[in-house]
Amino acid sequence: MILDLTKYLADWYKEDPAKHIYPGPVVTISREVGCPAKSVAAGLADFLNTLKKGKEKSKAHPWRWISKEIMMESARELQVDSSQIQHIFDYKSRGVLEDLLLAQSKDFYKSDLKIRTTIAKVIRRFANEGNAIIVGRGGVAITRDIPKSIHIFLEAPMEWRALRVAEKHNFTIDQARSYALSIDKKRSSFRDFFQGKGNDYTRFDIKLNCMTLEQEEIIEIIAGALKTHSMI
Repeated sequence: MILDLTKYLADWYKEDPAKHIYPGPVVTISREVGCPAKSVAAGLADFLNTLKKGKEKSKAHPWRWISKEIMMESARELQVDSSQIQHIFDYKSRGVLEDLLLAQSKDFYKSDLKIRTTIAKVIRRFANEGNAIIVGRGGVAITRDIPKSIHIFLEAPMEWRALRVAEKHNFTIDQARSYALSIDKKRSSFRDFFQGKGNDYTRFDIKLNCMTLEQEEIIEIIAGALKTHSMI
């Protein structure tokens, strides 16, 4: 089932306490397996915080990169333990029998649809607060309509990525290739849930090759795009 994201966010935004605060700036970073999204996000946050010092028009709170916080906030919003929604963040679905059993036995059972819509709400809240760098989790689809947003995709040739996956997980190269292809497909499906399959409205603004660009160069390119768009 595909979420009508536009309608969902429009309805939720009417009740959003942050709607009177100008939304963004927000950066979303998506990646192929083996590309260093989290370290890029952390480095970008540090770099942007050095730039914002002394700028009166910037938001008071510092730039921060957001990843695991999405699951923790979503669990808090749903009033469940994070273990009950972990499968969504692992790109897994419950089986029909498991879903029925949980619905009958759990006082705080939440459907996968409810979990995913809550994830969208949480990501949107972080984005509206601004100075946010959101790693993965369909962020590009959920925040695309925010004018002060930039959407990045980190990519690299498969063999380069497979070598890094093999080293990290102690896989053979063949196992690493298979793993990378599987997770890439699951991440794409996760984004499709929010943006609709085949919807090119949520194309990325910038794609960067992690094999040919150093991390510092990637950070500088993203920061340059933010400056060009008057977001810093």
